[in-house]
Amino acid sequence: MKLFIAVFLLFFSSLTLAERIKDITSISGVRSNQLIGYGLVVGLDGTGDKAPFTTQTFRNMMTEFGISLPPGVDPKLRNVAAVTVTAELPPFSKPGQRIDVTVSSLGNAKSLRGGSLIFTPLKGADGNIYAVGQGNLVVGGFGAEGNDGSSITVNVPSVGRIPNGATVERAVPSNFARGDSLIFNLDRPDFSTARAMVEKINDLLGPGTAEAIDATSIRVSAPRDTTQRVSYLSVIENLQIETGKERAKIIINSRTGTIVMGQNVMIEPVAVTHGNLVVTITEDFNVEQPNPLAEGETVVVPQTEINIDDGGDNRMFKFAPGVSLDSIVKAVNEVGAAPGDLMAILEAMKQAGALKAELIVI
Repeated sequence: MKLFIAVFLLFFSSLTLAERIKDITSISGVRSNQLIGYGLVVGLDGTGDKAPFTTQTFRNMMTEFGISLPPGVDPKLRNVAAVTVTAELPPFSKPGQRIDVTVSSLGNAKSLRGGSLIFTPLKGADGNIYAVGQGNLVVGGFGAEGNDGSSITVNVPSVGRIPNGATVERAVPSNFARGDSLIFNLDRPDFSTARAMVEKINDLLGPGTAEAIDATSIRVSAPRDTTQRVSYLSVIENLQIETGKERAKIIINSRTGTIVMGQNVMIEPVAVTHGNLVVTITEDFNVEQPNPLAEGETVVVPQTEINIDDGGDNRMFKFAPGVSLDSIVKAVNEVGAAPGDLMAILEAMKQAGALKAELIVI
């Protein structure tokens, strides 16, 4: 049986991949910010939680509306759930713009389906309020429970989203328009890619415009005027550069049996044997009867059959120096190794020093 291996090749080894600068870099200081808040979801169909902090929050909310609940009285909330509200504030967001929010149950609420988030301030890491969330939840999960205790749950009904569920109230300060230069950070640090980016920018805008700080960061001179800077960056971010080849890696997911090999995986001369010995014992019974004129008794005689299958004779393959990924995949497919067997083969080759790649098991 053929072994299915997930192999991702960007291009053939003889080709070079060109990517836009905007797809492989980010500008230092231009980033999103995480927001978080605590609030209540109301309007649930008896699927709320019974946590003490939910009751306390509900009392505080009623006090804000001028309603005081008598001390010691349990409101017996069933349609209310305490939740955390999280959102990501994109860079350059301005007051009045809308962002999506995710709402997650904090207590033992069975489902948030049909609920509405009420006014919830969302704070940043500095403690300031940057957005306010409110709206009806969209919940992808579903749950049902019978009187006999049986239940069924599809996906996760205790988490929902509100598209455009928060309004931005405060802008995050940015240093985008400060200084005479901007720093581009590569998503994947690589000296070859950094050099190629510097050369491409300098060829277009003149020598000295860009300089590499290290394998990740490239400093690029930029005009101070914000209008000119925006136009300037729109040109730079669309430049295409030849990125450096990734390090040779083999990724093994031991839980799913998925194996991913990069195109630069090479090996030194090595011989690999892979054999599966299968012993099958079949127990059957035959009935032996004596001749009609003979004096004897009918007996049951067991009959045992043993079959040994070593999987065939072609169970060894040898790799020559500098073997590429295609040859490895072809040889492994011919030998009929299962994903678990291939993992053992690759680990053994790495231990033997024949595998010229980083082996990563996740």
